Amino acid sequence: MTRGYLALALVALAGCVPMGEVQRLDADTGATAPLPVWSPGAPNPLPPARSNADMTRDFLELGFAMESGRPIDAFSRFEGPVAVVAVNPPSQQAITDLDRLIARFRTEAGIDIHRTATPSEGENRITVDFVPRRQMQAMVPSASCFVVPNVDGWQDFVANRRSTAIDWTRVVQRTRAAVFIPADTTPQEIRDCLHEEIAQGLGPLNDLFRLSDSIFNDDNFQTTLTGFDMLLLRVWYSPELHPGMTRDQVAARLPTLYNRLNPHGRGRGGAQVGITPRAWQQAIEQALSSADGLSARRESAARALALARSEGWTDNRLALSLMLVARVAPRDQGEEAMQALLQAADIYRHTPGGEVHAAHIDMHLAVQALATGQSQVALDLVQRALPYATRTENAAFLASLQFIRAEALAQLGQTDQAERLRLDSMAAARYGFGSDAAARTRLDEIARIGGAAHRLARL
Repeated sequence: MTRGYLALALVALAGCVPMGEVQRLDADTGATAPLPVWSPGAPNPLPPARSNADMTRDFLELGFAMESGRPIDAFSRFEGPVAVVAVNPPSQQAITDLDRLIARFRTEAGIDIHRTATPSEGENRITVDFVPRRQMQAMVPSASCFVVPNVDGWQDFVANRRSTAIDWTRVVQRTRAAVFIPADTTPQEIRDCLHEEIAQGLGPLNDLFRLSDSIFNDDNFQTTLTGFDMLLLRVWYSPELHPGMTRDQVAARLPTLYNRLNPHGRGRGGAQVGITPRAWQQAIEQALSSADGLSARRESAARALALARSEGWTDNRLALSLMLVARVAPRDQGEEAMQALLQAADIYRHTPGGEVHAAHIDMHLAVQALATGQSQVALDLVQRALPYATRTENAAFLASLQFIRAEALAQLGQTDQAERLRLDSMAAARYGFGSDAAARTRLDEIARIGGAAHRLARL
């Protein structure tokens, strides 16, 4: 591994760039015109691929605890139709993404949910309030977006922020919830927040790092709701369950529900995963945090890997630990980081949903290949990763892969095809990175790597 490889890996997984104007100058009239908008096509999520026994266990862990570990004593959900109200949406794109999500809830999870500007008196409702990021972080510094029960909007939340009314562990029958999303961020981050926070407002409030096939996982590789997630929500809203049931009562009904709704998962043994220690979760969170310095993140990643190995894990928890160690490795430990990445990729490829994580690793390996002039290797790696970027509707990931592909084609002398690919990928890049300028910045980063390798090959 070259020294520049991990530096680019950090760039490729960096946070979103602030959103700006998305316009261009019309050459004929001199007027500004909208740039092409990215559309992901028909939803095609990865299907649930684990046993029903595993998914029953996961349902209970997700449904009867908060992310903090606080227990939830009673099963909780909405009863009856749910209205979704959007407040201060920053763009038509946000509404389009919200409507697409609501349609998925209806068709894939069977939830009676609709969007409206004026909910009926007493109707169950979820308010989606778009708020300036600075205003949100002044109140909840650690959250990029979040969901709160029993409030109708930002001012209602501020007025009740110290009230027990917004304590999810006290909610049994849900009637109101509010989702808060930064208005001044990229379209993709808005879309991702819509998926995760509305899904939590409807269903489970916990996240589990070991769920590589779910959006209910703080590693953020799954950016839209998966087949596992929609199946979970379909079970959550099945008529056999109702608010107020205890964990044991729900557990008694889940096997029958999953066997009926997911016949492919019948009769398969469940994996023994063991308890995930809080110390490992904290180490992972600190390794992922951009607020901590690089040395602190390295220490946290190393601690997570040591804990994973001491637990004897061979699943995606070990893979995530290995991947984070590679991401923050010092420049003089490139070979060790490469081996950690390859080991992580091998684990992910044998884990349901882990194909998405492995595809991200392929992107980093493709960058390495591009940087060393191995153009065909870069193309092969990109080709293997592209289906997962497409299925997860991850525009930033998709655009990055296509930019890498374009540079590899340019290295092979296919300059016209490379230029067409760059232009065709800009709509996804704008959606993922937030503006035409931010998209071109990412394009230029990758072009510099490809160009440097090409120039070295000519010396």
